[in-house]
Amino acid sequence: MTFVGVDWSEAHHDVCVMDADGKVLAKGRVPEGVEGVSRLHEMVSAHVEDPSDVVVGIELDRGLLVGALVASGYAVHAVNPLSVDRYRDRHRTSGAKSDPGDAKVLADLVRTDRHLHREVAGDSELAEAVKVLARAHQGLIWSRQRHLNQLRNALREFYPAALEAFGTDLASSDALAVLEAALTPTQGRSLSPARIAAALKRGGRRRGIAERAEEIEQALASPQLEGPKVLSRAYGDVVRSTVRIVAEMTTQVEALALELEASFEGHPDAEILRSLPGLGSVLGARVLAEFGDDPTRYADPKARKNYAGTSPITKASGRSKVALARFARNRRLADALQMGRSAASPTRPVPGATTTRTVPEATPTDAPCGPSPTGGWASCTAVSSVASATRSRSAGPRSRRLPLDSYRPWDV
Repeated sequence: MTFVGVDWSEAHHDVCVMDADGKVLAKGRVPEGVEGVSRLHEMVSAHVEDPSDVVVGIELDRGLLVGALVASGYAVHAVNPLSVDRYRDRHRTSGAKSDPGDAKVLADLVRTDRHLHREVAGDSELAEAVKVLARAHQGLIWSRQRHLNQLRNALREFYPAALEAFGTDLASSDALAVLEAALTPTQGRSLSPARIAAALKRGGRRRGIAERAEEIEQALASPQLEGPKVLSRAYGDVVRSTVRIVAEMTTQVEALALELEASFEGHPDAEILRSLPGLGSVLGARVLAEFGDDPTRYADPKARKNYAGTSPITKASGRSKVALARFARNRRLADALQMGRSAASPTRPVPGATTTRTVPEATPTDAPCGPSPTGGWASCTAVSSVASATRSRSAGPRSRRLPLDSYRPWDV
């Protein structure tokens, strides 16, 4: 066996080739691109003939470089950078660090401990495409929320009546349409119900237009503190730009959602994932994207639960033993599963309540999860572990002691 460590970067990659005894056979720096991959193959082929005898360690699980290494027949292990940092301390205690040194650490890591790290998943091309779309869709939603936070902060500084009119729903078509027409408090007070109704119609509202226009008109005309007109005009320009950015991002979010759903529906595991309580096309696509569809990626259902963060960790020392929430997890996957559980169980017990309420139990569909062409059925275990928190529980003082997998990420 021959072991290769690759410390990658945008412009170049440092490579270290090592034999089974830990002796460095070759090392060097190769450029990014086709030339760099060719030189890396030359360094490796000088010491081994069969590509299946080559094990590669790299701090990356995707991209053109990783794809080229996998296509060459190498066994590629994607190692978490935090793990590499811990392994680096085994080689030196001074804290020194260098790119060639990291390449050597990676080569030695896969030589001694490759059984503790997963190989790069052999997901299908369709699953990879779903992952690209799912992450881009979620990332765009997060970016839009950051702009909405900036918009709310600007309105709070000079236009509190707008926040009274729309509250936290600044992303709605009503809010964007009215704010486009009333950028400052002065413009807001001058809007008549008829003009507000026209703006609501342009935004897409079809029902309750007159009633909603009256509510908005009263909120915008309410007394409020005002700053200098020059400052209000400057804030108004900021609001105009932010509103237009948010409106365009909303359009692109919807367009990406359509592309995501179309790609997801074409996958063999789509029907199984959509059959799980709380998972629709978008959340199902996110779950598929993060779990992947390689049937050999996870050793057992527990490995899936650990990856999703739905299983607790145990810390035991002597007579002390405590179970804690698992924070080392795929956060995108955990977020999708949590949202699915919330959709499957819209009510949950209120800690400290004096009355008794129960949460409806998530019942499986008529068709239980079964094997699929890609072996994706095992993901049902991780999702069902989240839904298990929907069992009936009595509210009251003891309701604070909920199972760990029933807590939301912001509750712990």
